[in-house]
Amino acid sequence: MQSGGLFLSEVKIDQIESVGNDTVETINTGGTAPVVLICEHASKFIPAYLNGLGLSEEAASSHAAWDPGALAIAKLLSTKLNAPLVAQRISRLVYDCNRPPEAPSAMPEKSEIYEVPGNVSLNDEQRQDRANKFYRPFQSEVKQVIDAKYTAGQLPVMVTIHSFTPVYNGKKRAVEVGVLHDSDTRFADALLEALCPSDLYVIQRNEPYGPEDGVTHTLVDQAQSRGLLNVMIEVRNDLIAERADQKKIADLLGEAILQVLPQFSAETTVSGQGATTKARAVD
Repeated sequence: MQSGGLFLSEVKIDQIESVGNDTVETINTGGTAPVVLICEHASKFIPAYLNGLGLSEEAASSHAAWDPGALAIAKLLSTKLNAPLVAQRISRLVYDCNRPPEAPSAMPEKSEIYEVPGNVSLNDEQRQDRANKFYRPFQSEVKQVIDAKYTAGQLPVMVTIHSFTPVYNGKKRAVEVGVLHDSDTRFADALLEALCPSDLYVIQRNEPYGPEDGVTHTLVDQAQSRGLLNVMIEVRNDLIAERADQKKIADLLGEAILQVLPQFSAETTVSGQGATTKARAVD
C-alpha cells in the first residue's frame, strides 16, 4: 500500500446515472434557454486505477461521495427549461470539482465521519494529476458551454444543482431547499421571491451552506467573475429519493426559474447576435 496512492479494496464501486469512461458529460447541448445547468457531484464512480480509494462500501455510496438525486433533478430541469447541462461523472472524493486544486477539500482526507485512505498524504504531483484528469476537463467543458451561449447571443444564467444530507455530524437540518449565492445576489433574490409563496418546502437563503464554506467556487470562477447571473440550489436528499418527488421539486424550481428569467432579459442578451466574447481559460 502506497501512502496517497493506490489502495486495495474489495468494494465494487458502480458508476451511477452515467455511462462510459469520460469524466464529464454534457446533456441537451442544443438547449436554447439562456441558462446553463451544472451538476458537480452527479456520480459516485471511482476509476478502477484508484482501487476504491480504500473506502468502505458505506462511505463509497454515502452523501460524502456524491449528491444523491441531484443529477435526476438537473436532467428534469434541463428538459423543462430546454437548457444545456454539464455533469461531472466521478465521485467528489476522487476530486470535488466545486473546489480549486489548492483547496484541501478538493481531495479530502476525511469527509464528515468518513476517512478517505486513498487521499491521505497526496503529494503535489498526485494532486496535480487528479486536477488534470478531472477538474480541468470539467471546468473546460463548462467554459465551452458558456462560450457557445455567447456565440448564440446569450449571457447565460448559471444554475448549479446539489443535494445535502438531512443529518450532518449528528445534527438534524430543518432546511429543505437552499438558495445559495456569493456576493452577486441578483438571481438568488428574485428566485427566493418567486419560491417563498410556496408552502411545500422550508426554503432558506445560503443554507445549509454559504460562501464561507467554499461552496461557491464554480459560481464565482465561471459566472460571477464575468458578470453572469448565477445561483446554487441545494435540496435535502431524503426529499428526492423517489422519482415522483424529484419531479415535484424540479417542477417547482423550473416554474420559479421561468417566472424569474423575463426580469433579466437585458442581462441575458448580448448586443447583436453572434457575439464572440469567450470565457477565460481554466487555470
